[in-house]
Amino acid sequence: MIKSQCKQQEHFKKVPGPPPAGAFKARPTAPTSFRKFYERGDFPIALEHDTKGNKIAWKVEIEKLDYHHYLPLFFDGLCETEHPWEFFARQGVHDMLEHGGSKILPVIPQLIIPIKNALGKREHKVLCTTLKILQHLVVSADMVGEALVPYYRQILPVMNIFKNKNLNSGDGIDYSQQKRENVGDLIQETLEVFERNGGDDAFINIKYMIPTYESCMLN
Repeated sequence: MIKSQCKQQEHFKKVPGPPPAGAFKARPTAPTSFRKFYERGDFPIALEHDTKGNKIAWKVEIEKLDYHHYLPLFFDGLCETEHPWEFFARQGVHDMLEHGGSKILPVIPQLIIPIKNALGKREHKVLCTTLKILQHLVVSADMVGEALVPYYRQILPVMNIFKNKNLNSGDGIDYSQQKRENVGDLIQETLEVFERNGGDDAFINIKYMIPTYESCMLN
């Protein structure tokens, strides 16, 4: 019995090694609430083509939207990888962040689970999209950066796994840096934006979750 307990104690003392083999593998996701709402025609949006490509034609003024209702739903759609859902969710979030102002901060707690789900999908395109949106979110309104700090424990674990993964090495995406689709680089950028905009407690909380992160504000 004592030997058995000793073995168990030894087992728990082991230092964790590198991420397991499946850590980088994309996870399947169920159909999103965003897709269901879109297919029911519940969003005031349509697809518009112009000389620069696709954009969203909003049927109402973005500033007048109920952000508590719509912003979490559009964030939920960040898990989508197929057209048109992926485009509408991604562009819709950017549009709402651009025009949201003071409406954004009160909705932050409702965005955490959709953000966590999108990062947790571990799919390359979804990761890149979500990281760019996090950078936009942090600078979209006053105090948003500080408001995210208590949620780092939910947002940062997947970033810690992918932080040193360079998709130029063997993944066949040698154009990734020009298109800002290198996950490792985007994570570094995102963490620096978090630190610059997260107030006095940002760095220590990032460092706790991602020990390899070094402050970008020491120099």
